[in-house]
This record gives sequence, C-alpha cells and structure tokens, in this order.
Amino acid sequence: MARESTPNSTPQIKAQLIEAQDRFIASWGRMGSVWGISRTMAEVHALLYITGVPMCTDEIMDRLRVSRGNVSMSVRSLLEWAVIEKVRLPGDRKEYFQAEQDVWSMLRAIARERIKREVDPLLGALDEIGELSPQIGSNSPEDVIALHHRLDEVREGFGLITTLTHKFAGPRGAGLQTAAKLLAKAPVGRPTKRHKATESKRNPRRGSRS
Repeated sequence: MARESTPNSTPQIKAQLIEAQDRFIASWGRMGSVWGISRTMAEVHALLYITGVPMCTDEIMDRLRVSRGNVSMSVRSLLEWAVIEKVRLPGDRKEYFQAEQDVWSMLRAIARERIKREVDPLLGALDEIGELSPQIGSNSPEDVIALHHRLDEVREGFGLITTLTHKFAGPRGAGLQTAAKLLAKAPVGRPTKRHKATESKRNPRRGSRS
C-alpha cells in the first residue's frame, strides 16, 4: 500500500494553511447571524484574527473578495465592538487593522456589545411598558397584578444578566474566564437521593451485587 504524501514543500504547506484559514473564516461567518451581525463583518473579524497579522483594506478585499464599501462598514463596526484596532506600519501611509488575539478579551468585548445592543434596549422597553400599564392599587384586578409580576420577573432576570456581564466581562478584568472555569468544574446531572431511590425501585438488580 502506498504511503500518503506529506506536505513537505512550501507551496503545499501554504495551500493547506490558506485552506484551514478559509474554513475558519467561513465557520465564523456563519456564526455571525447568531450574534445579529452581517456575514461580511464576521468574516473580516475572522480573517484578522486567524491570520494574526495587520491587514489594510485592499488586502482584506482581495482575500475575502468583497467590495470596499462592505469592508469599510465592517471595519467601522468591528472598531466599535473593540475587537480590532488600527495600527500603523513604519514607512507605510495606509491604515492597517489588527484583531485582538487574546480570546478572553475578545469574548468579553463581544459580551459587552451584545448586552448593550440587545439587553439594554429590552430593559428600557420593560420600564416603558410598566409605566403605561395600569398601576397596582388596593383594588387592582388579578390580571393587572400578574402583568406587573411577570414584567418584574423578566426585568430582574435580565438585570442580573447585565450585572454579571459588567462584573465578569469588564474591559480589564479576567472575571469571564474565572467564572467559566468555575462553572466547568460544577457537577452536571448528578442524581439526587430521591432520584437514586426511584431508580432502585424501578431496577432492583442495578444496586445489587452479583
């Protein structure tokens, strides 16, 4: 049986490298819709992150095969998200852009931006709805009381998420990474004593020794 050839030449290695980068860019671009951002914006960010080198607008256009307008809008948004930054190269008058390479810093920035764009407007809307709704009084109907209770529950839940995000995803803190590691160590699916007793009644042989 013939052995598979190994990529021992520079063109082969470069081709494989580009293919791996392109796959990452495509996957990151598909995930962009989950964040509520455009595919091009996600792909520009993915390109700058996975290559790890500063790139100018023309280089981004050539690599992703997108228009200058799309690159400009994407870069502007990514700068607002604080996941890329402008850099200057010695002897070059062009503007270059470089992605944040620390994954946890990048995730914190994304979390803060999503809270600002998605949760904060919802909390504002809940406050307006509460003010427009019939106010609770001594003789308020049950459905009015229930409405305010539901609004308060949603407001409290999302308010807690916002507080945790600001605490764990601060621009300089490492709280997000710490929290993730602590949560990863927490037991998942551990059966309770009641659950074990129920399973023992259903399967009496499971707890017996052979």
